[in-house]
Amino acid sequence: MRTFNYIALLAFALALTACGEATEGEAGATSSTSVETVEAPAGQKWSETVSKTDAGGVVMGNPDAPIKLVEYMSITCSHCKDFGEQAFAPLRDTYVESGRVSFEIRNFVRDPLDLSAAILSRCGGEGPFFPLTEQALGYQGAMFEKAQGMGEATYSDILKSAPESRFVRLAEQLGLIAFFQQRGISADQAKACLADTAAAETLMNNTQKAAEQFNIEGTPTFLLNGQKVEGTNWAMIETKLKEAGAR
Repeated sequence: MRTFNYIALLAFALALTACGEATEGEAGATSSTSVETVEAPAGQKWSETVSKTDAGGVVMGNPDAPIKLVEYMSITCSHCKDFGEQAFAPLRDTYVESGRVSFEIRNFVRDPLDLSAAILSRCGGEGPFFPLTEQALGYQGAMFEKAQGMGEATYSDILKSAPESRFVRLAEQLGLIAFFQQRGISADQAKACLADTAAAETLMNNTQKAAEQFNIEGTPTFLLNGQKVEGTNWAMIETKLKEAGAR
């Protein structure tokens, strides 16, 4: 099993970005006309069409949708939690279901708590990824309380443990294994995912690549048809979608 310096990588993640900092970028694709709806194949729904992407994300919707929205998000980011509460339902039910918009989430891991939760949100494959991510965001407050309650000594001891046990121990302290077990991920399955050092390394590497490629300084950060757009809340992002023709 390949090992690597988790503590150095995680320290990098903490220094790399903050939650909810202002984002700057191109205005994104705009259209003077409305994009036509695209019917899903018979017996299917676009909101149930989910697959992994080459960038390491998970995308929901018409794979050929003319409007592609990507969110770089962190499960420990309060602004990502707010966006999820505001946006996930209308994005799914109005925009993705129309076939005009696809919605991709790419985990941008910021800290060991975020990495543990991100690993578990992916543990069941792409099918349950979106609901698990949404529910994990809702668990954010309880996770922070448990993290504070474990104390600095315990936290430091966990981060110094062997790579294959580090995130298992952390997730147990945070109540994440029990949380995901209640949502269909068995304890044994969760522990196996958390012990997979290659999966953790992939998430960290994808975070670093995204930061370099798109100059990401905070979460959530959004791409619309490959261009970074301004906005961290649903009202701003919905405006961009409409400007791109999803109206």
